[in-house]
Amino acid sequence: MDASTLQILILNALPDAQVSIEDVRGDGAHYTATVAAPAFAGKTRVQQHRMVHAALRGHVNNNVAVAIQTVALEK
Repeated sequence: MDASTLQILILNALPDAQVSIEDVRGDGAHYTATVAAPAFAGKTRVQQHRMVHAALRGHVNNNVAVAIQTVALEK
């Protein structure tokens, strides 16, 4: 799994999002995803993270860790 694939998966689920992916260890297995999206407005942090997790479900295996940071944008 590479950073661009993670970004594409998130953008497929949240097309209006601004997505930044960083490979924090340079090993292709530990990432930080910062996702800012209007779809997060009015949602709790847990709901926002669940939306991102849903975008990655079935694509990210146990060998990849993704720390998620979310930001709600104004619609």
